[in-house]
Amino acid sequence: MDGAGHTVPGTKSARDTAMDTERLREYTDGVWDEKIVPALREYITIPNKSPMFDPQWQDNGYMEDAAELIHAWCRRQTIAGLTTEIVRLPGRTPLLLCEIPGTGDGTVLLYGHYDKQPEFSGWEPELDPWKPVMRDGKLYGRGGADDGYATFASITAVAALQAQGIPHARCVVLIEGCEESGSYDLPHYVEALRDRIGSPELVICLDAECGNYDQLWLTTSLRGMVLGTLRAEVLSQGVHSGGAGGIVPSSFRILRAALDQLEEAASGTMLDTLEVQIPAEHREQAKDMAKTLGDLVIDRFPWVQGARPVSTDLVELILNNTWRPSLSVTGVDGIPELSSAGNTLRPATTLKLSIRLPPTLDADEAAGAVKACLETQSLGPVQFSLETAETGWCAPPLDPWLAKSVDAASNAFFGNPSRMMGCGGTIPFMKMLGDQFPGVQFVVTGVLGPHSNAHGPNEFLHIDTGKRVTACVAAILADHTSRLS
Repeated sequence: MDGAGHTVPGTKSARDTAMDTERLREYTDGVWDEKIVPALREYITIPNKSPMFDPQWQDNGYMEDAAELIHAWCRRQTIAGLTTEIVRLPGRTPLLLCEIPGTGDGTVLLYGHYDKQPEFSGWEPELDPWKPVMRDGKLYGRGGADDGYATFASITAVAALQAQGIPHARCVVLIEGCEESGSYDLPHYVEALRDRIGSPELVICLDAECGNYDQLWLTTSLRGMVLGTLRAEVLSQGVHSGGAGGIVPSSFRILRAALDQLEEAASGTMLDTLEVQIPAEHREQAKDMAKTLGDLVIDRFPWVQGARPVSTDLVELILNNTWRPSLSVTGVDGIPELSSAGNTLRPATTLKLSIRLPPTLDADEAAGAVKACLETQSLGPVQFSLETAETGWCAPPLDPWLAKSVDAASNAFFGNPSRMMGCGGTIPFMKMLGDQFPGVQFVVTGVLGPHSNAHGPNEFLHIDTGKRVTACVAAILADHTSRLS
């Protein structure tokens, strides 16, 4: 097939060439050991924080460094017909676009991102967000699993098929640099590259979680998100707490009252308008996930002594995480460190709020409801400033061929059947693609399993899982083409 999607005469079909799964495994393992891990080590050293966390990203140049590193790696790979370039729109984070002509019908879009979350605190001794450390088969450092590996795995999956002469569709690899900031640059690139992207029948995204490291996990839903700041200001300057206490309400108290309007502290139950009816099939998936993972649903988190989950019902915990709203306070301004905390009633407090939404709830409507709720309380003036609102996503049912392919790939390369799961995070591009290409099929998967801790301290990439996911992607690409033969 040429770049326009036309079949090239004389090419083999999947019926003519049987896949040697052991050979494919050896190929992907070898590329990971010899080429991918060294590249990821270098990538981890680059502090290319997403624009939300580095407003000076253009001047700092780290985003360009990361994009150029990945681009150079792609250019060194021996893949028939591969073209790769960094696309730049004014004022936008660079986007990596790779195209590989097909030897079978159709188009597949493979997606990932290369921007990173900020450092965070609490890294173990000898570990650091910008220092790659290999320990017990895990590569530690910020961004390797979330998800710097995606480009390398996508390209390698296609190369593994070509090494055996197995047909594959035209593949478009799209790697953005703004995902951790809500992907606000991506729609501009998708519009500018519409003709080059084409109309994919299958989207493969490598930016998701896995329930364990024992099988291939498919994400079937993603929560939406409202990000913003909540500020209470009571004075023009700080004053003696003894002189003002009992007369001037603390700005922190005002924020507590506002948050109580949004979330019941004891139960975590949130505003009714942020709830949706959970589909029956997703309740069943939660039951299956709870049965598969057992106590790992809880134990995958680094609990301190005395802390406990909000419930002992594993199914309800999974539904809380995937289909119900939740609130996290992720940052604070206006509160000094303890060593600098005098007896002063502070003039203002600002909180950064991350509100996760059910997958099918409209984020713009939710943001309006959140703002109205937070700003309606009587203790004092509060202001909620919206930063971003992203609607979640719910995957369409898998076509029979894809369901069979995913399960076969998991059995072949993990030794266990595949499983499905909802994801508590957000990938804005999935909703965008689902709206733009009705009927497109999705394989949303990843390597972010227990304790991998994306966005937090001690983030790691489980290398064996990365290898197996890569092999699974190759097998699914082959099946995508063979179903048309």
